[in-house]
Amino acid sequence: MDEPVVPRRTERAVSRTDDTVFAVILAISFCHLLNDMMQALLPAIYPDLKTDFGLSFGQIGIVTLVYQLTASILQPLVGLYADRRPTPLALPGGTVFTLAGLVVIAFAHHYLLLLGGAMLLGVGSSVFHPESSRVARMAAGGRHGLAQSLFQVGGNAGQALGPLAAALVVVRWGQSSLAFFALLALLSAAILWQVGTWYKHHGLARLSVGAAHPSWHARLPPGAVRRAMGVLLTLVFSKYVYLASLTSYFTFYLIHRFGLSVRDAQLELFAFSAAVAAGTMLGGPLGDRIGRKRVIWISIAGTLPFTLALPYASLFWTGPLVVVVGLILASAFPAIVVFAQELVPGQVGMVSGIFFGLAFGLGGLGAAGLGALADAIGIERVYRLCSFLPLIGLLAAFLPDIERRASA
Repeated sequence: MDEPVVPRRTERAVSRTDDTVFAVILAISFCHLLNDMMQALLPAIYPDLKTDFGLSFGQIGIVTLVYQLTASILQPLVGLYADRRPTPLALPGGTVFTLAGLVVIAFAHHYLLLLGGAMLLGVGSSVFHPESSRVARMAAGGRHGLAQSLFQVGGNAGQALGPLAAALVVVRWGQSSLAFFALLALLSAAILWQVGTWYKHHGLARLSVGAAHPSWHARLPPGAVRRAMGVLLTLVFSKYVYLASLTSYFTFYLIHRFGLSVRDAQLELFAFSAAVAAGTMLGGPLGDRIGRKRVIWISIAGTLPFTLALPYASLFWTGPLVVVVGLILASAFPAIVVFAQELVPGQVGMVSGIFFGLAFGLGGLGAAGLGALADAIGIERVYRLCSFLPLIGLLAAFLPDIERRASA
């Protein structure tokens, strides 16, 4: 009499793994917003730091390099460890590093202290991003693109709010006002504690069932997987080096070329970051609907006409062009991450760590390299050179059609 009960419970358990748990996704997205807003305060105050500390563009690039390389080196390692030994409470624990980094930067009076604060911020991101991406996939059910977009759009919204917060608060009250934003890390830790509890009691079971579900993944030979991963990593390179030219130096470009004030330049940066957030929100669900390869192809190669026009545009057209670039280019990343996760099933944390870490690392290398280049040839020439980076998006033609294989 007891035998029929077991399969019915199993069916209900598997069915629950197909449901999208929006409460968890929205909670992790909100914490992503807080995390990335706090992280985005650093580049947003670069003009003030440049003046107060007498920094060159190259030294500003080194600050970005230290921050982003710290995150990029550690994120794949954190993701790999989480795949093997999941640690739900690492999520709230990682916010301590972000809090410490902001406090150090707020009261830094020496360049080396700035670098130390940037390093702590990087460690906070290295813990948060791969584990949070795992949670988003756990809660996704079958809607992986939507879940990844909701998760990432929180970060993009935070990046957009960072320059706005800097324009409204830090410019007025100074560098020490960063300590106020550090209190947001405590709010994030409280929410992530609850998410970690769900992760421990429900999320791990959902992730293991999803990884074992044969119809959710394409079956490709190892060589084809390596080639596809190489293409995806190259596309991330083109995307994030170009984004580094905007997030780190767009305010300087506007000030130098058009004579804008720091406040007005930061508001232009906010408009770009808001467009990036909107593009991220569109990319995941669109990939669920029409296929991730198509979204990747359109979003990276499709920005080329607009990036080529941007260095020659007037002030009136610079704003609309940079918004279009952010909207189209940002739609690629959710599709790239989910594409990679399905190429290597069962390694969600490691894959997420590689791609989020690579994004941070390439952004840091790009910022340092572009800063040194701007010192040598000028900021306007740098933007002319960067306008050709989306040409690399043509490599998307070599990605396999994993959705078609999985359907077959």
